[in-house]
Amino acid sequence: MTIKKLPESERPYEKMQMYGSESLSNSELLAIIIKTGTNEKTSVELAQEVLKLGKNEEYNLQFLQDISIEEFMQIKGIGRVKAIQLKAVCELTKRISRPIENINVRIITSIDVVRLLMNELKFERREKLKVLILNRRNILLKIIDVSYGATDFAMVDPKDIFTEPIKMGAPRIILVHNHPSGDPRPSEQDKNLTKTVYKAGEMLGIQLVDHIIIANERYESVFRNRKDWIKK
Repeated sequence: MTIKKLPESERPYEKMQMYGSESLSNSELLAIIIKTGTNEKTSVELAQEVLKLGKNEEYNLQFLQDISIEEFMQIKGIGRVKAIQLKAVCELTKRISRPIENINVRIITSIDVVRLLMNELKFERREKLKVLILNRRNILLKIIDVSYGATDFAMVDPKDIFTEPIKMGAPRIILVHNHPSGDPRPSEQDKNLTKTVYKAGEMLGIQLVDHIIIANERYESVFRNRKDWIKK
């Protein structure tokens, strides 16, 4: 059965217009992006094929962020244009989640950092390490990505962390990274990296204010028990 043969109330476009986007399933929303089907499959059925790429994650669409254009195109009926449209929507969702403006953002507590980056990092399926560069009043000057997709941040070169703050003459930084596992508790590698950066910062005159780990909707500060590890 083609989409046109369905009752109007069951067609994705008409259903969204009549009942709102919340009434649509994941496959129906994707079908709107895909637009047209093939002789063998409707756009909804193609969308269901896309969701199968997530295996057991059909209710968690975060996996779509990691699907490449080429992987989308492996589905019969998803050509270059449809694959690019899907990737464009994935990127838009990430950008929508980012703060519109970082000017005059002041970082006072860990939760300020979490509010700033939670929506962006909770979608990441690989670890990403960010550096927040601050002035003496804790006003955010810049956010830079230092490492992406790393499995062991112990291998991160502190030079990559401090190059930009040194250029800017910034006195303070905050490290932020995500745990795709969903567990925000700091690993030994996280503590070791924090200790290395903290001590390097002391020599350079740049204060490491905090190191925050984000995982799904939770977060942890590595600094919470700083006295336990900073002197080791």
